[in-house]
Amino acid sequence: MKKRILISTGGSGGHVVPGTIFYEHLLDKFDISMISDLRGVKFLDQDKYNIEILDVTRISKNIFLLPFQIFSIFYSLLKALFFIKKNKIKTIISTGGYMSAPLCLASKIMNIRLFLFEPNMVLGRSNKFFVKSCVKIFCYSDKIKNFPNKFKDKISIIPALLRREFYNMKKNDITKKNIDLLIIGGSQGTKSFDVIVQNSTINLSKKYKFKVYQQTNKKNFQRLKLFYQTNKIEYELFDFNEDISVLMNKVNICLTRAGASTLAELVFLNIPHLAIPLPTAKDNHQFENASFYNQHGCNWILNQNEINDNNLSNKLFDIIDNKEVYLNKKRNMKNFSYQNTWNNVNQKIISTINEN
Repeated sequence: MKKRILISTGGSGGHVVPGTIFYEHLLDKFDISMISDLRGVKFLDQDKYNIEILDVTRISKNIFLLPFQIFSIFYSLLKALFFIKKNKIKTIISTGGYMSAPLCLASKIMNIRLFLFEPNMVLGRSNKFFVKSCVKIFCYSDKIKNFPNKFKDKISIIPALLRREFYNMKKNDITKKNIDLLIIGGSQGTKSFDVIVQNSTINLSKKYKFKVYQQTNKKNFQRLKLFYQTNKIEYELFDFNEDISVLMNKVNICLTRAGASTLAELVFLNIPHLAIPLPTAKDNHQFENASFYNQHGCNWILNQNEINDNNLSNKLFDIIDNKEVYLNKKRNMKNFSYQNTWNNVNQKIISTINEN
């Protein structure tokens, strides 16, 4: 009989996408199910995954809501305990975030094996709280900020998690003269990021044969359509749920936030990219993510608070026109990710679970 493993995820795409990848890696060897909050479900194909919903209320700083929040947390914990017992769960894998807290706490109460996942280069607050009680924590590096030294032996380093379709694609070797720019605003697709890059797209379109592929929230589609049509810029808009791997392989440069999954995908496909970390990300983890790859010569970084009408455009001009540096970034990305294969990741995850 296969061991029963529950994958706890939810919230943003940055939590949900790794949850689906764990699911795919473990599906053949274990009895796998997944649990998510309502926010996370919108990033999931509910026909593809064995999924349950456990909604968890985000903690508010409003003290008047405190009694309601205490009740909500207690209720979520009871539901988690009941779900684990009813489904005879033996192992939980949490991809982080506050929505996984009730299940992680329930695993501690019921003495259920808990594995954590930390893709960022700063230890998340939920993971920091539960790292003492976990069996292992899957990470991309052992040099994670805010990680307690006494628990460093719990780190299991794996290559970056990528969806299976990325491994079936030819690595990006585009060196064409025209510029196809990919803009990735993250799973939330914020309007502010769209606005930041607009002047630069206009400036680029004046100098090069140019097309934009932009990932954004669907609520921003109409506004962006009007912008690109008014400025006579060729464009294609898409949201987070679309198959970004196909679009990534059409471009030769990318402007992006610095979510862990997005950076891993760009590096794997050898796409030179300029990272603009989200300045409000908790514990500045997006900057640390971008810095990790920057130290390996895989990207460029520009802080959002340094951007003005000219310097983002000038940075992109420099990246595009300096072919030697551009090609060196591609070589560095290729060298960095050469051991990242589906089988290598699969064997590492399964062996870690079976050995502990």
